[in-house]
Amino acid sequence: MDHRTLGRTGLSVSEIGLGTEFPPGVPQEDAVGVVREAIDRGVNYVDMFWAQPEFRDNMGAAFRGRRNDVFITAHLGSTVRNGQYAVSRDPQLCTDFLHDYLARMQTDCVDVLFVHNCNSAKDYDTVSSLGGLVELAQSFVKEGKARFVGLSCHNVVTALRAIESGAIDVLMFPVNLASYAVPGKHELLPACAKHDVGLVAMKVYGGGSLLRDKSIVELQDFQMGRQEMPGAPSHYKLTAEITPVKCMAYVLDQVQISTTVPGCKSIEELNDALHYYDASGEERDYEPILPAFSEFATGECVYCNHCLPCPSNIDIGQTISLLEQGRRELTDEIRGSYSDLEKNASDCIACGQCSDRCPFGVDVTAKMREAVELFA
Repeated sequence: MDHRTLGRTGLSVSEIGLGTEFPPGVPQEDAVGVVREAIDRGVNYVDMFWAQPEFRDNMGAAFRGRRNDVFITAHLGSTVRNGQYAVSRDPQLCTDFLHDYLARMQTDCVDVLFVHNCNSAKDYDTVSSLGGLVELAQSFVKEGKARFVGLSCHNVVTALRAIESGAIDVLMFPVNLASYAVPGKHELLPACAKHDVGLVAMKVYGGGSLLRDKSIVELQDFQMGRQEMPGAPSHYKLTAEITPVKCMAYVLDQVQISTTVPGCKSIEELNDALHYYDASGEERDYEPILPAFSEFATGECVYCNHCLPCPSNIDIGQTISLLEQGRRELTDEIRGSYSDLEKNASDCIACGQCSDRCPFGVDVTAKMREAVELFA
């Protein structure tokens, strides 16, 4: 495993880290197995944004006896409401969830504390204002409960504001094959270098969209880290296969990247990511793919559930995932998975709150209507 320096933090991090894609319901032994296998193979940077108690307990079990082997993150603003993921800007609520994180992780300090999922100019004004979450994160550093302050963001303009403010040590931002010509990207990466801000690449597989078995891919503006571009094309025809190795090779060729956090839900997916190290030059060659993304698109859901909480308690990410699988081939297994949902698209009240919260601009209400029609 090769290492890079995480900006001015000085931390020497594995250039391939781990995004912990273990939503509630994943057996603890499965989650622990993936995390510990990653650590055993040299991964020393693990990102965690889920706030559900079950997830945090599972991760606490995974790090028991291994805390000194890894750098871990927490996300200030990621909370739970009525059992569902929810973003909050309330300082007291965020404080309570951080203390819960430290207790469940059985640690006194988190290495990087991110202000979570800040994208719009208005939201950045909120979190960076007097008494906002940036100031709160800095206070936790002074108290010894965090070592460094970061920002997770999907908007290049907002990210540049944060970098140039001097308030953050680390930026977490989408970097992937589809974003190679994103307007502003060629200013963003050098800005991180200029201000010595560590850059963590998320969405390295485009939220999974880039690895789907199809010749046409659909992608969102924010999935690529750019501002909304109404009217931009949404479908891209691929002339070359996209693999985890090619995705990883592109991202790691960006010299400003400190580490990546592919979401690995299984040992198999972890193996796919780490195969980068023993892959041939031909397997790593991503150049034939780039022409497909010379223009930019809006696209589809990446199932991150940043749109929650839903007043009807619909698991929106899972519902849309089943919708899109069903569009390709509506099998009995997919119908069964949809039927097993505690709440489904028929329970949608079209309140629009989910679409307003979605960092990728997805029309969630329209997706729910499509699901109702498909599974009727």
